[in-house]
Amino acid sequence: MGGGFKGFFQRLSRFGSSRHKRRIHYIKAEMVALRRQVAATLELAGGTEARRVAALPPRTPLSETEFKVYSQFGDDGIIQYLIAHLPVIPTFVEFGVEDYTEANTRFLLAHSQWRGLILDGRPDLDAVVAAQGLPMLYDLQVRSAFITAENINDLILGAGFSGEIGLLSVDIDGNDYWVWKAITCIQPQIVVAEYNAVFGPDRAVTVPYSPAFDRRQAHHSYLYFGASLRALCQLAEEKGYAFVGCNEAGNNAYFVRKDLSDPFLVVSPEAGFMDSRFRESRDTQGHMNRLAGPARLEAIAHLPVVDLESGQTLPLRDLRSR
Repeated sequence: MGGGFKGFFQRLSRFGSSRHKRRIHYIKAEMVALRRQVAATLELAGGTEARRVAALPPRTPLSETEFKVYSQFGDDGIIQYLIAHLPVIPTFVEFGVEDYTEANTRFLLAHSQWRGLILDGRPDLDAVVAAQGLPMLYDLQVRSAFITAENINDLILGAGFSGEIGLLSVDIDGNDYWVWKAITCIQPQIVVAEYNAVFGPDRAVTVPYSPAFDRRQAHHSYLYFGASLRALCQLAEEKGYAFVGCNEAGNNAYFVRKDLSDPFLVVSPEAGFMDSRFRESRDTQGHMNRLAGPARLEAIAHLPVVDLESGQTLPLRDLRSR
């Protein structure tokens, strides 16, 4: 809502009399009020759902816990279920939040009153989040930065976060595996990490590390990014986390630190894998072509990935023949 209306008002403000400009100012104020009313309604409904999932017994499949308030899919529900069964530390770090209107931690901030840090590469992040009133209402730190494996620890520490925290959410559509691997300054109880379902359930693969990786430039399809679920599960095992499942949309995987994982149903990558339902691919002209099924993998089969089992970098199609 914010980006489209902002551009509309900017274009409109170039024309007309002072009366028209006052009218524009009035409409903008009304939109802000409407946005806040919608948020309050969503949070009220979310509170009811949060109480429902908190009452679910241990080892409930994550598919039965989902609901959406601010998350892109049903992740708000999954997170509320997980924290209900933990002696949780109410602190989060999330990166890859865009304008923070749709994020995995915003309901934690607004409903559960957690303290948090959000990071994103957009230079106006502080301004757009401040326009929503969030840093004034909640204990939220905001940092604009292009995240790499080399700078992530300094960014987190520089914002005043270290040691044990409640939740880390990783979603940068690129070097997700390498950045999570690099993080040592915090020890999250829960990790939410985006995986690329197009890579399939069988191989532990990730895009090769490049500090400047940009999904939009890496391939016109937007399908070449991130890591497979098995790659993230392998990394989670190295870091001492148990895999407890994915959201039904097939883009986020959930991990709980092993010393806290007893209340949850721990699953294998094969059993927990969910294929993505959304179709967001683009053709060479940048137009949405909504590839589905095997056609998605065919579009990027010639591109290189790191096979974490062998350490080799080779085209995706070569891995399929093994």
